[in-house]
Amino acid sequence: MLRVSTVNVNGVRAAAAKGLFAWLAASTADVVCLQETRAQLDELPAGLCDGWHVSYAHCEGARGRNGVAVLSRLAPDAVRTGFGVAEFEGSGRYLEVDLPGVTVATLYLPNGTVGTPKQDEKDRFLAAFAPYLQERREKSAADDREVLVCGDWNIAPAEADIRNWRGNVKNSGFLPHERAWLAELFATGWTDVLRAVHPDVDAGPYTWWSYRGRAFDNDAGWRIDHQVATPALASSATTAVVERAANHGERWSDHAPVTVEYEVA
Repeated sequence: MLRVSTVNVNGVRAAAAKGLFAWLAASTADVVCLQETRAQLDELPAGLCDGWHVSYAHCEGARGRNGVAVLSRLAPDAVRTGFGVAEFEGSGRYLEVDLPGVTVATLYLPNGTVGTPKQDEKDRFLAAFAPYLQERREKSAADDREVLVCGDWNIAPAEADIRNWRGNVKNSGFLPHERAWLAELFATGWTDVLRAVHPDVDAGPYTWWSYRGRAFDNDAGWRIDHQVATPALASSATTAVVERAANHGERWSDHAPVTVEYEVA
């Protein structure tokens, strides 16, 4: 089995103080992908990565922003940051590692705001990232290697993936062109693993809840954290769960981990 978890920690130092340490210590995952760490490598909390091989990419342009990591039980055969587009190379948004038979990537896709430069940045990222993913999938097939892209994609794919979808059709994360971008990705051979394991779920399970109001208590969430895999790996998934905290007070991030078990050779 290959067990993979992914979670946006919303600041690794803050999350460590609120419960991330305990969650990692209890985890039986072989690989953990982290996003939005908001720290340089030397700023990671002491002891956070004990027992893990750490592959890390921080934001070079601004301290305290972005940042992604892959923690793995095995040492990676190779580590690559970025996806070949100059604007995003040092942004701390994408990193991938080669493990036996599978490449695992961690992604923090930009979070846009309609009518602002942040949405323009997100749209440029989408335009640049799609060709890379297509190329990656084709190369993996030629190399007889599976690929898994985990992370905060900042897009809810469909109405079942957001509690108040009617009230958010004009908001970033649920815009028609963003959902169409994901739909095209899935149509070209990538698979939304959690939805493939749970195809008949009418709503959720959600992975992010605003800290405002009682969003978590009312389960008014979004499913924006995804494990997206090449077809053979996706078809080997046996379980896929969102590790939702038992109550608001036990949360150490506004996101919850998504954990999938794959039955691999």
